[in-house]
Amino acid sequence: MMTAPDFWDDQEAAREVIDESNRLKGWLEPFEDLDEGVGNLETLLELLDMEDDPELVAEFARGLEELSGGVERMELRTMLQGEDDHREAMVTINPGAGGLESQDWAEMLMRMYTRWGERRGYTVNVLDLQPAEEGGIKNATLEFKGESAYGYLKAEGGVHRLVRISPFDAQSRRHTSFASVFVYPIVEDDIEVEIDEGDLRIDTYRASGAGGQHVNKTDSAVRITHAPTGIVVACQQERSQHKNRSTAMKMLRAALYQREVAAREAAKKELQEGMSDIAFGSQIRSYVFQPYTMVNDHRTELKITDVHGVMDGDLDPLIEAYLKQTGAAAAT
Repeated sequence: MMTAPDFWDDQEAAREVIDESNRLKGWLEPFEDLDEGVGNLETLLELLDMEDDPELVAEFARGLEELSGGVERMELRTMLQGEDDHREAMVTINPGAGGLESQDWAEMLMRMYTRWGERRGYTVNVLDLQPAEEGGIKNATLEFKGESAYGYLKAEGGVHRLVRISPFDAQSRRHTSFASVFVYPIVEDDIEVEIDEGDLRIDTYRASGAGGQHVNKTDSAVRITHAPTGIVVACQQERSQHKNRSTAMKMLRAALYQREVAAREAAKKELQEGMSDIAFGSQIRSYVFQPYTMVNDHRTELKITDVHGVMDGDLDPLIEAYLKQTGAAAAT
């Protein structure tokens, strides 16, 4: 298809084909690498059967470790099967109550996600940032451009809790702060409205009202009923039945478009309403700096002692644990 002479005549359609091709390659190439890795290990095993060489043993061990990591990464990718998991992502961070403490915590989370995105090879753009006067941020919105950014980052939606000795407290007391993280898939502005002719019931009838004898004596008016949604549109403005049908179809497309927009807005509102208050008891994860260091994900019960590494963007173990948990739950 991409070699066809007219491939670039419709540039938008061509870009969609190329994007889909790249997505498929993103799945195919890792499988090919794994297959090659298996072949290499089989060859090493045959050599080891003939000769007990310490260097071959070490090479086999390295190859097995690499292969195991590749299988685990591929297994993780197979869990990204949600409708929007392949999309890019938008992340909004808001501090909870607590003034400067929470505002500083929100800024720390912003840096953490930026570092994570850079580690993963995503392009991270700051779409909106409102610094707080005394320090930290009032809110921030980040864009993560790259394959499956939403599929991974959806694990981060929720309330995040920080426990530390406050650098802003002259008496060096321990403080607890909260911030919320919202994660949305980035969906193209243009919503494609596909209409199956088999779903339509088209009726013609004699128009009424102004228009003269011709309008009153011919079945020029058109009524279209869309069976799956029950939407009914009608047009009788034109004397031509063909023109009325064309206008009615435009009306139907507009109605279906608005219906889809409303559905997406309702889903977004449901996601927002599902977020608990940014306060104690509602957190999905705690980051403890004092009196010990620990990141504790309350959903998966995964605990990581290297809190500084996590804050520097090493989120993959936490995200992977969440995806494996939700993937296993979906499979049962």
